[in-house]
Amino acid sequence: MTTPAHYLCPLCQQALHFTDKSYRCENNHSFDQAKQGYVNLLPVQFKHSKAPGDNKDMVIARRAFLDKGFYQPLVDSMLALYQAYAEPTGAVLDAGCGEGFYTHQHKTQLNQVYGVDIAKETIKIAARRYQQCHFSVGTLSKLSFANNYFTWITSVYAPILETEFSRLLTTNGYLLTVTPAEQHLFELKSLIYRKANKHDINKAPIKQLTLVEEQKLTYPMHFDNSDDVLNLLAMTPFAFKASTELIAQIKSLNNFTCQADFILRLYQKK
Repeated sequence: MTTPAHYLCPLCQQALHFTDKSYRCENNHSFDQAKQGYVNLLPVQFKHSKAPGDNKDMVIARRAFLDKGFYQPLVDSMLALYQAYAEPTGAVLDAGCGEGFYTHQHKTQLNQVYGVDIAKETIKIAARRYQQCHFSVGTLSKLSFANNYFTWITSVYAPILETEFSRLLTTNGYLLTVTPAEQHLFELKSLIYRKANKHDINKAPIKQLTLVEEQKLTYPMHFDNSDDVLNLLAMTPFAFKASTELIAQIKSLNNFTCQADFILRLYQKK
């Protein structure tokens, strides 16, 4: 049984208390816990579309791809940093958690782990599958947590909002970001674009937090099943550029090698 979650009301920022399968604040704003175990803390007025975030097909493709272990070296690197730097009993947040693939791997018997994503379909999967963690639907620009609550925040391929993340971090807490390095999925991009560009790694969204450590993780991914390549394509933004001809070409592939290329940056709030 997990310890009750600590959330703030997204409407009035008062503490939410969990009773009778519902989160309620002193102003009587109420948010029901879904049967899968998550809570939707994204009021309709905070939405920019009817169903924000990744669609169901993208979610299913990413789940299938990640379950095959192609990104396990990334998980190992993330957990090595967590084990080296983190406060073992501190609360952890996966900001933009998707289906909870990275979220649940930080869970221990000592900590509380939260995952937040704007896409309800991904949170449904995460909450159903990883019941030892707390999952909620929410927007990263206005997270429903108290100041200085988390000792560790991860952001994997998600918007990096330094001001909001800094608000949530304890003094000496850490933010770990994972972003694509120059060669990430370059071979896949080369199938789609006549002239594929390398990722721009010069963007620096973090201005105030202190960079503690930076790592580059590069390795080849070998595919002998075209379904895995199609799932990889479906979980990327450039899937929308893929033609019918390209899909047929990928389906005919017996072997394909593609580079995984990540940058991990660990920041600390001083």
